[in-house]
Amino acid sequence: MPASTNSSASKSRAKAPAKARAKPAATPAPNTRPASKTKPAAKSAAGTRSIRTIKDKNQPLMDDIRLLGRILGEVIREQEGREAYELVERVRQLSVAFRLKRDAQAGKQMDKLLKGLSGEQTVSVIRAFSYFSHLANIAEDRHHVRRREVHEREGSLQPGSLGYALERLFDAGVRPAEVAKTLAHGFVSPVLTAHPTEVQRKSILDAERAVAELVGARDRLHTERELAANELLIRARVTQLWQTRMLRYSKLTVADEIENALSYYHATFLREIPKLYTELEEALPGEDVPPFLRMGQWIGGDRDGNPNVTADTMRLALRRQSELALRHYLTELHELGAELSISLRLAGVTPAMQALAERSPDQNEHRMDEPYRRALTGMYARLAATLESLTGTEALRHAVAPQDPYLSPEELLADLRVIQDSLESHHAHALIAPRLKPLIRAVQVFGFHLATLDLRQSSDQHELTVVELLKNARVCDDYSALGEQERRALLVDLLNQTRPLRVLGAEYSERALGELAIFETARESLKRFGREALRHYIISHTEDVSDLLEVQLLLKEVGLLRGTLDGDAVSDLIVVPLFETIADLRNAPGIMRGFYELPGMAALVRRSGGEQDIMLGYSDSNKDGGVFTSSWELYRAEIALVQLFDELRQQGPLTLRLFHGRGGTVGRGGGPSYQAILAQPPGTVNGQIRLTEQGEVINSKYANPEIGRRNLETLVAATLEATLLHPTKTAPQAFMTAAQALSDASFAAYRGLVYDTPGFADFFFATTPIREIAELNIGSRPASRKATRAIEDLRAIPWGFSWGQSRITLPGWCGFGSGVQDFLGKDKAGRDEKLTLLKRMHKQWPFFKTLLSNLDMVLAKADLDIARRYLELVEDKRLAKKIFGAIEAEFARTEEAIALITGESGRLAANPALARSIEHRFPYIDPLNHLQVELMRRYRAIPAEKRAEDPRLERVQRGIHLSINGIAAGLRNTG
Repeated sequence: MPASTNSSASKSRAKAPAKARAKPAATPAPNTRPASKTKPAAKSAAGTRSIRTIKDKNQPLMDDIRLLGRILGEVIREQEGREAYELVERVRQLSVAFRLKRDAQAGKQMDKLLKGLSGEQTVSVIRAFSYFSHLANIAEDRHHVRRREVHEREGSLQPGSLGYALERLFDAGVRPAEVAKTLAHGFVSPVLTAHPTEVQRKSILDAERAVAELVGARDRLHTERELAANELLIRARVTQLWQTRMLRYSKLTVADEIENALSYYHATFLREIPKLYTELEEALPGEDVPPFLRMGQWIGGDRDGNPNVTADTMRLALRRQSELALRHYLTELHELGAELSISLRLAGVTPAMQALAERSPDQNEHRMDEPYRRALTGMYARLAATLESLTGTEALRHAVAPQDPYLSPEELLADLRVIQDSLESHHAHALIAPRLKPLIRAVQVFGFHLATLDLRQSSDQHELTVVELLKNARVCDDYSALGEQERRALLVDLLNQTRPLRVLGAEYSERALGELAIFETARESLKRFGREALRHYIISHTEDVSDLLEVQLLLKEVGLLRGTLDGDAVSDLIVVPLFETIADLRNAPGIMRGFYELPGMAALVRRSGGEQDIMLGYSDSNKDGGVFTSSWELYRAEIALVQLFDELRQQGPLTLRLFHGRGGTVGRGGGPSYQAILAQPPGTVNGQIRLTEQGEVINSKYANPEIGRRNLETLVAATLEATLLHPTKTAPQAFMTAAQALSDASFAAYRGLVYDTPGFADFFFATTPIREIAELNIGSRPASRKATRAIEDLRAIPWGFSWGQSRITLPGWCGFGSGVQDFLGKDKAGRDEKLTLLKRMHKQWPFFKTLLSNLDMVLAKADLDIARRYLELVEDKRLAKKIFGAIEAEFARTEEAIALITGESGRLAANPALARSIEHRFPYIDPLNHLQVELMRRYRAIPAEKRAEDPRLERVQRGIHLSINGIAAGLRNTG
């Protein structure tokens, strides 16, 4: 961001030659001096940086932020003019003075200044502060990598790293063979999902990746000339950002979401996951490391509440995924052909290698003595034919025509291993590691499908489809009228029959045909792309056993479930219940027990692979019961499910895998993944875990390849520690009893405020940009399940996102303060004893400690002074005062509760790095909130019937949507 400039400096620059004007004095950071005009903003080399003090450790970060802020200021001055530049700088100065110096007068001046801005000025200021948040994120990500590199050079292992986890395991007596065995039976899978509040355009993400690469390169540059050239390249990309619109002018389509997700595979996963496997192999010498880490995907297969997802989008998703994987392999084969120029005149090959070369259609006389090149040319032709067969697209280059396609990834792997064996046996082992080995691992992990596509639909849609099938088949006139036991009996009977239900010539609704088309496409796609392309069918709103049986019946109808339940039935897909609300979580163990008690069901699952995934919903359970009750009921459900499957395993092999539907915010189960996995109940991980990655978190975790690998490494490290080091005993009964009491009181307080307070929904819709979010082109999925203002019908993701925008962050903390207050009571003797118990729980119980740490973080990101500004948007001032007063009181109780338990009165005392980051971010987020409120006021003041003809509308809407983008970027984990 630009820094302050005095009038004399401005005059001198006005007379300066063009070259001097290109580097105006500026800096983004509070309390910093203008940069010298005679020297470029060069940083010293990484090796000369001191790491002895906190200041020294963070100096490279501050250097990067100043550099990026200065460049942004220069671009603003160049693009928008001096007046716009100085306006942005004035806002920055006032915001810094108000936030960091506690200057109340500066706050009033900023408020007055921002309210008086024209529409054009408002948009310019919002864009400036939004882009500063984007650039600050890049600098922080780079510094995170930099600090990890420093620790590794010093031999200091950090929690969350693979080295740290393995050292703990080996110190505890766990042998490498035992680690390898755990991985052999393991399944770790991050799952990328489309997101109703994903606000970043791909064009912006691509430009920011380029900036991140350039900033990272500066640590490896040493001369003034190199640094100056690098700075010019950064300036070019920042100029690109400034001239690229942040917003979409049209609604995001499912196809757009597919492409957005695939960009992370191209940038990170395809190359970084093989590197992670290499790190494991080096740490476990002599042990085979199987492909346990695989990617999952929802985009194109998640139909719950999204009518835009159809059989066609499912085909598109699978086809594009396959194309991306195959084109990556083709590129690597081409590069290998350049590298493996080995001549038979100088080195021999194995008979298998010679045979592979002889089978190649490459008869170029210049390569007749180069068997590896001949073989790779033939392999390229086969893979190009595979690409054409599976995706209908062509390879970019052809030495020989595409022919004889590979029928499976295993066939390609076999040829790659022939090359590997030959190189190893003829003194060319050094040629394997750079490219061949990562390619072999990539084919093992990504196959021809890239990622497993999950299918998901709501249970009520399955029921409606079954109703039509049964009515047309004259099996049951009104299936919906049946009770649960009658439904189970009928569905089991149908699963024991061999005949289909569909009647030729009968008329079915478009909705039913659309649902059946999904199942039919799944059957076709499994044959086309392989077993790993589709594994899971997720049932949203699973409320009883019949919800699972209905899906099994639909699988049977299209041939995805073959045989009869009382015979030798097998299923191609794992039927996955999703338990979302508090009631669903409490009923989950009973539902699964009832499901497996059905005759033939356990045998069916075992014949089909012996795996049972169960998905747990964090978002809806939080919206339903508050953060503590949600967390506690998830914990209890996991324990009960583990106990149930321990019983079932006594009758035969059966693997339970929990799928955690976590989001970015604490209110949606977010927070650091490492601590979250270690805080799982004993026995619930067991080498198996899937979890969703959503929203801004996908970008912050995986846009940068190095950061992406570190985050994947953290998942693996935590899974190993939770599996091999986790205590086998549950928490003490006193802890469990106290947690239940806290949950009961927290639940009552949360429900009392959110659901039982008259006018609370009106308050929410007035004081947050939920209405404006629904209008923003940021996702293909509607923000609400029904066209009502009821909180029950609102999707949990926009619910949490909106509270984050208004800086109340209510889903991440509400209810806990009242819960602790009620638990402690008023009797001093009993209060002291109970407080001592809570302190023990915080110290000894990972579940409770992690929960409080996440609460601490979300409280630190909240700001009720900023939130109070949004009260101006509530027409009923008495209602606004009453409800906001209740929110303030609960917030204060929660802060007091955390201080009592942890002994820390300030926020983030245990995480000073995050505390500093938040402190320095707030001055750049605050103006966005001020302007958001003002623009929402202007927008809502325009009568609905006159909006179409009001010339102010487009600019006001754009300003609101830009502010949503900027605030989300500044707070980061808002998804």
